[in-house]
This record gives sequence, structure tokens and C-alpha cells, in this order.
Amino acid sequence: MPIGTAFHKKTLALCESLNYREWSGYYTVSVYEMHHEHEYNAIRNSAALIDISPLFKYRITGNDATRFVNRVISRDINKVAVDQVIYCCWCDPEGKVIDDGTITRLGENEYRWTAADPSLRWFQQNALALDVKIEDISEQVAALALQGPTSGKLLRAVTDANIGDLKYFRVTRGQIGGVPVDISRTGYTGDLGFEIWMPWKDAAAVWDELVKKGKAFDIHPAGMIALDIARIEAGLILIEVDYTSSKKALIAAQKYSPAEIGLGKLVDLKKENFVGRDALEREKKKGGAARALVGLEINWNEVEALYDKLGMAPQVPSVASRVAVPVYRSGKQVGKATSTTWSPTLKKMIALACVNREHSSVGATLGIEMTVEAVRHTVSAKVVALPFFNPARKTAVPVTRDRS
Repeated sequence: MPIGTAFHKKTLALCESLNYREWSGYYTVSVYEMHHEHEYNAIRNSAALIDISPLFKYRITGNDATRFVNRVISRDINKVAVDQVIYCCWCDPEGKVIDDGTITRLGENEYRWTAADPSLRWFQQNALALDVKIEDISEQVAALALQGPTSGKLLRAVTDANIGDLKYFRVTRGQIGGVPVDISRTGYTGDLGFEIWMPWKDAAAVWDELVKKGKAFDIHPAGMIALDIARIEAGLILIEVDYTSSKKALIAAQKYSPAEIGLGKLVDLKKENFVGRDALEREKKKGGAARALVGLEINWNEVEALYDKLGMAPQVPSVASRVAVPVYRSGKQVGKATSTTWSPTLKKMIALACVNREHSSVGATLGIEMTVEAVRHTVSAKVVALPFFNPARKTAVPVTRDRS
């Protein structure tokens, strides 16, 4: 049975819908109101407060901490400075992705590592013969995502930390409501945003201060439904939706190399040896990955036509779909779309899809399955570059409120 996070009493009091879901054993709000419209709009137009405490969090320390991290991930941690954050993935010996997450370098040999799935056993197996300490701090550290165009101004109003000059994927420190916090310029929305890390026991005080001062910046708590739409617009993948962890895959086709899910840029074959390196090098020598992650813009005129034939107004899906559907080229299936949504910002229906590499070129026209009144149809979809939405404010320094 799920339990509440450090913010559960706060979120429960605000959750009018009582619509919760389970995330890593915790209650997580799906939507606070009866519809997610205001929450999504907060992400894109003001400031949204999202409880991300259910993430698995690990603290890595010891003389060999850096060697250990480099042994596990496909990026080169030696290129990462103290107080820098990186997005990374880690693979099995076959070069197939186990999980993806972020690593914050807190010191020369100190790291905070986040993961979607429990990873302690895998880390311990790869720490043999190394002087490294791996601590599961998931229940000691609470976390909030503060995302949206006014998030920077709000933080400057509540903390003494240097927010204005905080670069993308960097971390700074300060206090909020008298509580010491780490603030990273990171997020899962593809917008200007921050993630705030704090002691679990003091989390409520941070929430209260953000909500109190945030009224002037139109802050809204946001749930998973709104976050799901935003992360698809940002071209960000989700484990067990857009790819299957190799630990849980039942057949070879369910296993993905980094390049097959858009993470090829996170692989550094020039660094020292890491788990899966030999397999990934073989993949490269063979000409690259067999599949590729692409963005699809679905032809809305064709969708409207399907409904028009039935005498119906077109139905815009209110929430993102996590149901995989076939993608075709010339009548032959060439892949599958894994996450599909109507984008309120772009006014388009979009999807993330994994397709055979030869059909992944930007500008290519594919077909995607769509069901209308229990009848399956195919409508055209154009391959476009990811991310779908990429505002300048996301990475701008100094942090400004930019509506681009």
C-alpha cells in the first residue's frame, strides 16, 4: 500500500479531485482540480510546484566514488565540475539501457544520483573492490520541482541563493523558510525551472514558504497529468513507457541501446571502460543503432476528417496516452508511438516514437494508427526534430521571465 511523501499533508489539503496514483510506493497527485488545465498552464505561463520526492536518490562517497560512477555510466564524469549536474544513462553488459537519471557532483568524490527504478543492488554489484560508500537516501531527502516562466523570480524572492546567475544544469545552495536547500537548474518540463532538494523532516516548511511567497507569481501545485504533457512537448522519455528497462525486458526487442531512445549523445566511447562499452562500440562499428527516437506531428486535418465522416466533432484527448500504437511506412509497420498528446501550447497532436532508423529522417511522412469509435484507422504523421517545444528561457542566463 502506498504511503505519503514529506509533502502529503500539504498536497492532500489541496487535492480537490482526490485523484492520486502510485509512484515508487508513494501517493502522488494525478491532478489537483477536476481538470489539469490550470496546472499545465502554470508550467508554461507562471510557476508550478510538483512533488518529485518519490525519485530514488543515492549518495555516493569515498576515495573511489568518481571511479565507481565512471564505471557505471556511459558519460565521462571526469569532465563534470563540482556543482554541475548531468543527465545520464547506465547500461547492462550488452549495452542496453537499465535506467536514466541525473547525477549532481557535490564534491570531488561526492555525488547525488537520482533514478526512476531502484538501483542500489546494481550499484553495489559494480562497486566491488572499490573504496566507495553507496547510501540510499530516498527517505531522507525530499524534492520539489518548481517549473515555469516566473519560477526564477519566485526563487529570488524566497531564498538567499544566487538564482539570477545560476546556469543550466548547475546547482547552488541557500535557505528557504530557514531550511538549508540545494537548488538545481533542472527539470522534466523543458521550460525554465528548478529542482529543490531538502531534508525530508523540514520539507513542509519549504512548501509553505514557496506557496506563501508564490501567490504573487501565480504559483499552482501541479500533478502528473500536466507533467506528462509537458515532458512529451519537451521530447523527454519515460521509463516503462517510451522504453523498457533491460532488467524487465522479456524479449530482445524490448531492450534498447542509448541511441535507440535518443540518448546516443550521452555515450562517450573515448572514456575509460564502463559497463556496456564493448557492446556499444560494436553497435557503432556496424553503422549505428537499428532504431531511433523521433518526434511525430500528427496530421490533424486527417483526424478531423475521420470524425466528420461520422458526423462528430473531433475529440481532443484531454490527457497524454501511454498506450503504444503502430507506426507505418507504405503499409508496413516500422515502429511504434509510445507517448501521444495534444499540445495546448503548440496546438498540435504530437507523439514520441521509436522507428527503424531508415525511416527516422526529419521530414519523412509516416502513418500512425488511430482508433475512432472502435474502428482502427491510419493517419499521416511527419517526422520532426525534438524537442517539440524549446523556449529560450529554459537555458537563459541571467534568469529572466521570457515568454518565447
